[in-house]
Amino acid sequence: MSQELKYNEPWILQRADPYVYKHTDGTYYFTASVPAYDRIVLRRSRTLAGLAQAEEVTIWEKHEKGILSEHIWAPELHYLDGKWYVYFAGGDVDDVWAIRPYVLECMGEDPLTAKWEERGKMGRADEDEFSFEAFSLDATVFENNGKRYYVWAEKVGVGKQISNLYIGEMESPCKLRTVQVLLTTPDYDWERVGFWVNEGPAVIHHNGKIYLTFSASETGADYCMGMLTASEDADLLDPRSWEKDRYPVIRTDASRSIYGPGHNSFTEDEEGNPIMVYHARTEEKIEGNPLYNPNRHAMLMKIRWDERTGRPVFSYE
Repeated sequence: MSQELKYNEPWILQRADPYVYKHTDGTYYFTASVPAYDRIVLRRSRTLAGLAQAEEVTIWEKHEKGILSEHIWAPELHYLDGKWYVYFAGGDVDDVWAIRPYVLECMGEDPLTAKWEERGKMGRADEDEFSFEAFSLDATVFENNGKRYYVWAEKVGVGKQISNLYIGEMESPCKLRTVQVLLTTPDYDWERVGFWVNEGPAVIHHNGKIYLTFSASETGADYCMGMLTASEDADLLDPRSWEKDRYPVIRTDASRSIYGPGHNSFTEDEEGNPIMVYHARTEEKIEGNPLYNPNRHAMLMKIRWDERTGRPVFSYE
């Protein structure tokens, strides 16, 4: 008996920053931040629905000390140049907010059973003096017109730290070719609740356009998702190529007990229909520090395309 997908309700419990990858053979993979922030896990299933009950395998665990010993966050699984890679962020037990982006490379063909090797911190371009020197996380990778791009969040400024999104073209799976380019900074009030935040980028293509969603504000009920749009034929390293929506594309809906939706990824179901994977809470009041409350659950949303504009439509309906 096949499992039925349910939408906009908890799908995989206590898995924040969910990421689903559909491989070239149709197999689905799932990874996410675990509440202890101490490891990287993978699940695999022949169906999207099957991921909910699939065995969860730990492929890597944090160090006891030094870098990569605290706050293991937001892993993403990518298959690049015939190899598996995981992009994620981690801190240092002696400096827990020294969050930086790192790369794991799989030494075999089966990412659940083969050995994974640490490739270290993501490499910046040779002439880039700034990238990954401050709080950096939430990297994603996408391809367009034969080029591969890396998008991530990094904090800047003195006093009130501001989390911006940056983009760079990749030279290899572990290094950037170009100097960072600022994509978006928290401009609007809905991006500035509690903290000034743009983070959690995710990309989906449709009809010659690139739609890049991101998450904004603190991680409670005010967490929400914004979106940037660019043409696939544009210079993606030119900030003017990207248009930012004035308002969030999805936000809390108390009537449905969906609070703080965000940090999404995109995949498709077995029929090729677009699906957004995101996390949200089911209670408005958070016990303790929101960062360490485990009750952010992975959920699914059907995406449709607006017939007039071609834009993705995000709806709880």
